[in-house]
Amino acid sequence: MGFFGSIFIGAVHDFGVLIVSMRNQGKSISDIAGKYINKRIKFIFFIIVFIELWILISVFGLVIALIFDMFPASLIPVWTEIPIAIILGFMISKRGKNIWTWSIYAVILMYVTVYIGYLFPFNIPVIFGIPPTGIWTIVLLIYAYIASVLPVGTLLQPRDFINSHQLIIAMTLLVLGVFFSSFAGELQIVAPAIQTHPSGAPPLWPYIFLIIACGAVSGFHSLVSSGTSSKQVMNEKDALFVGYGGMLTEGALATLVIIATVAGIGMGYENQSGETLFGIQSWTNHYASWNAAQGLGSKLTAFVVGSANMIDSMGVPKEIAIVIMGVFVASFAGTTLDTGTRVQRYVITELFDNTKVKVFKNRYFTTALVVISALILAFASGADGKGALSLWPLFGAVNQILAALALLVLSLYLKTKGGWKWLITAIPAVFMTINIFWATIENQQIFNSENNYLLMIINALIFLISIWIVIEGVIKFISGFRK
Repeated sequence: MGFFGSIFIGAVHDFGVLIVSMRNQGKSISDIAGKYINKRIKFIFFIIVFIELWILISVFGLVIALIFDMFPASLIPVWTEIPIAIILGFMISKRGKNIWTWSIYAVILMYVTVYIGYLFPFNIPVIFGIPPTGIWTIVLLIYAYIASVLPVGTLLQPRDFINSHQLIIAMTLLVLGVFFSSFAGELQIVAPAIQTHPSGAPPLWPYIFLIIACGAVSGFHSLVSSGTSSKQVMNEKDALFVGYGGMLTEGALATLVIIATVAGIGMGYENQSGETLFGIQSWTNHYASWNAAQGLGSKLTAFVVGSANMIDSMGVPKEIAIVIMGVFVASFAGTTLDTGTRVQRYVITELFDNTKVKVFKNRYFTTALVVISALILAFASGADGKGALSLWPLFGAVNQILAALALLVLSLYLKTKGGWKWLITAIPAVFMTINIFWATIENQQIFNSENNYLLMIINALIFLISIWIVIEGVIKFISGFRK
């Protein structure tokens, strides 16, 4: 499902939004929705975008904080990537150095710091009663502020370029790890081929469309495509490689993640008692029930340990492989964190673009609003910085609703060009809208049964706004045929 989704839905979605944004002065998807549907849609579309990014910024700060807490050897390499990226950007943009030569230097230096991190793991202590995850969440959001107000060429572009090399290396290691461990007879799929009714889990259909997410199609990609990528891609020919090719690569990565969590974990997994389990026992212990597998820490551990097991079969020590994969996850979470912060700032600025309130054009002020709102959410439940997890059950539905709505906007855009090309985006838009609305209704019933009034109200608001946008979009679509 993820394989076909990434090809026929996700890649079409990412590439389409990127192209349309490039043809509209790099505007965000919410601004584009206002243009091709009507002006009031721009505001209500913004509400969904804001909620998604609000949750995402808070949670991805926590993801990195958990990586630092669970895999302390990742701390040094993740933070040293920042000065390495700044130096790389300076040498290329200011000194005119060869981009490939210096990026290779940067990546080599990056992996030297991985070994240094392995030798000198660091655990931050409790400070003023704030646990490590809370401390790191604060530090990371401060970093997100600084990174997001800097010009993209100073940190974002060079850091992401290093990360692209990291991605290639990590995926190469995983692919080779799959082959090496398979040939050695060590890698076997230990998870059940299908488990339609796991204990405590919601129904497989339609929730499968929320679980796969970025591996098949993600609304967040529409925000990045129309937020930062469209402002950096040189021309539309490059957009095919960046938009469509980028999503196919993510689909391939998602496949490797699944292999790590359904097979790699079976090659050795240490439970909470310190006992190392193998085969079906390791998988069953980690995924004993839906509740047992919940939590970001559980998900991160399954991927990092499963991946390290496969890489270990190539002769790379497992301890080093764990650092490599921990740094890989934290680096990309960092990219998501500061990119999300930057995109949120763009969206807020666009929202107030035609008003007399000029302060929102100030990037320092608007970014401060973004970061402060994320801090409030992160610490809403206490000093551990895990407050955003209270809204995390909404994220999957919000993310996929946004993707469905972006496909609707693309369909309206293609319809203005004439012909039947709009079917390429309209068919997946209808498919996703039906299934995601179905999942949203299921969510509402679950929240009602749990008396979770916060999630009930926000989920209902998102559902009503989404219906409003779809109805307005369909009306615009039909009225267009009559002209």
